Amino acid sequence: MPKTETFQDLVLGERKTHQELWRWLYTELRSAILDGRLKAGTRLPSTRNLADQYGLSRGTVVAAFDQLREEGYVSSELSAGTFVASAPAAKEDTVPKWKVAGKTTSRATLGRHTKGLFNPSFVLPSSRSIGMAFRSYEPAIDLFPVDLWARVAARVYRNAPRSLYGQGDPAGYQPLRRAIAEYVGRSRGVKCIPEQVVVTSGAQQALDLLARLLLDAGDEVWMEDPGYPGASQAFHAAGAKVIPVPIDSEGLQVGKGIELGPRARVAYVTPANQFPLGTVMSAKRRVELLAWAVRSGAWIIEDEYDAEYRYFGKPLASLHSVDASGSVLYVGTFTKMLFNALRLGFVVLPERLVETFERARSVVDRHPATLEQAVLAEFITEGHFGNHVRKMRQVYAERLHSLTEAASGRLAENLEVEAAAAGMRTIAWIKPKLSDRVVAERAARFGLEVVPISTFTAQYKQKPALMLGFAGCNANEINRGVEVLEKVFRTIGQ
Repeated sequence: MPKTETFQDLVLGERKTHQELWRWLYTELRSAILDGRLKAGTRLPSTRNLADQYGLSRGTVVAAFDQLREEGYVSSELSAGTFVASAPAAKEDTVPKWKVAGKTTSRATLGRHTKGLFNPSFVLPSSRSIGMAFRSYEPAIDLFPVDLWARVAARVYRNAPRSLYGQGDPAGYQPLRRAIAEYVGRSRGVKCIPEQVVVTSGAQQALDLLARLLLDAGDEVWMEDPGYPGASQAFHAAGAKVIPVPIDSEGLQVGKGIELGPRARVAYVTPANQFPLGTVMSAKRRVELLAWAVRSGAWIIEDEYDAEYRYFGKPLASLHSVDASGSVLYVGTFTKMLFNALRLGFVVLPERLVETFERARSVVDRHPATLEQAVLAEFITEGHFGNHVRKMRQVYAERLHSLTEAASGRLAENLEVEAAAAGMRTIAWIKPKLSDRVVAERAARFGLEVVPISTFTAQYKQKPALMLGFAGCNANEINRGVEVLEKVFRTIGQ
């Protein structure tokens, strides 16, 4: 090892508050070695001299040198001293073009299949406020019974056996699986036993896992168009070929799906409240879809994210409730029903898929948070969840009425706001010949959150429209939002 370099005084960075002295010195010396200020072969001063030079104790310097030696940055020779470790030096003519001023930039890239995969509009902003018009993804957080939830949580945490602090079941906490099975059986007609329920970190994780398990690269998947982007992105990520299938007044056009994707292995549908149009799949289409699945050996993923909130007519049974073949995989979530931060959802599976899904669930993140599951299980079994849903159904109906009333008075010339039959958001059709994206962008300048319907279309164009959420904002905020939209239309073109 050449030892021609001499140690120069180093300008050391400022020590961070509460940072140990030896770790500070070690970090500064390591940085000097990595960025070339201390070159390979440089002899370092003795620990005593370095301690005197920087006003440190000798023990502090010894500890820093020991760490550098352990990690291979320096080496020591008996009676010779401590030296910066050597590294192969590159010849000038072999230095790559991407090496600039002694520093290198990684050339590692993403996999080719990720190009153009993710839709930036699908990434929701973190909540710095709640209750703003017209967020389509936010329930009435202002009305969630926080004190009640806190009391249940405190009791669960206080009385939980120590086993709940250990490794959890990848399929979920058994009492919660039992509570979910009983609830969806009673409210949605889903016939299942607790062992068929697997708890996930929200509906999105359920869709992601189903896509990985059911599909091989190149497999065809029917996707509602317009439709939920989280589902299409999960299918794309699995390497599937997504086949957009148009929606009409009866829901997914099954015949068109057969024509466009005859070899499809999966169909994704939101039959109770189509996302984003709000269409209800007719009984005829449901029969056609189930018959196709049995005939083709295909799966149907039924996503019921907010079907509990229905304002007109009788409650609709789930597609799963009329499936005698075991073709329907039922996905649900508590995020929309309770609050966004509760990242808990579930999927109801045929028994033959449960073990495989559990293993896949374990690979992703081992298991869902057990203590949160225990709190939710108690919240459901004690009747609080059902009470909250019933209360919110009434509140959301009133907020929807506030929106349609305010819009009919101030936006009649520009928007036709539908009185949604179900869910937490509605469609507002734009009457003037304007792009819905232009309207949404202008609204954003005024601090208003609206979503253009065109962001959910893949192939089949819709009339320009906005998706307006009404569940998370009270009547005053709804009126403010309508006033802002009125201003938006008045200023477009100016």
